[in-house]
Amino acid sequence: MSDTPIHLGQTSALPASPEEAVLDYVPNPRKGALFNVRFVTPEFTSLCPVTGQPDFAHLVIDYAPAETIVESKSLKLFLGSFRNHSGFHEDVTVGVGQRLFEEMQPQWLRIGGYWYPRGGIPIDVFWQSGEPPKGLWVPDQGVAPYRGRG
Repeated sequence: MSDTPIHLGQTSALPASPEEAVLDYVPNPRKGALFNVRFVTPEFTSLCPVTGQPDFAHLVIDYAPAETIVESKSLKLFLGSFRNHSGFHEDVTVGVGQRLFEEMQPQWLRIGGYWYPRGGIPIDVFWQSGEPPKGLWVPDQGVAPYRGRG
């Protein structure tokens, strides 16, 4: 985690791995307000650790900020760094959520990983940091059960 954003307003290369990716956080502009932030990445990719073939997912990340918010360019670069990363769906999905939660320290965070089928079985992975704060509007993630996901 960097104290000063290193990506915002700069040319930034795609990190070679999630471990090398630097997530930038900026002060929450509405500190004290209870609100939900949603990021959706319908074309997320990583690599199967067994075959090396690409796996595709639709990720939905919701969080209620505390002191900081994640800077979206750094999040895009972090998520893009998984293109060359081998990991099972469960490890990748939960790893993204836990890293954001540990570094940003929001009031609450959840991630839904809706993985497209390989071998005829779609795998959906869900993780959250705990119960959402009372009064937080948490809409449905909007991804239908698998029917040719579209």
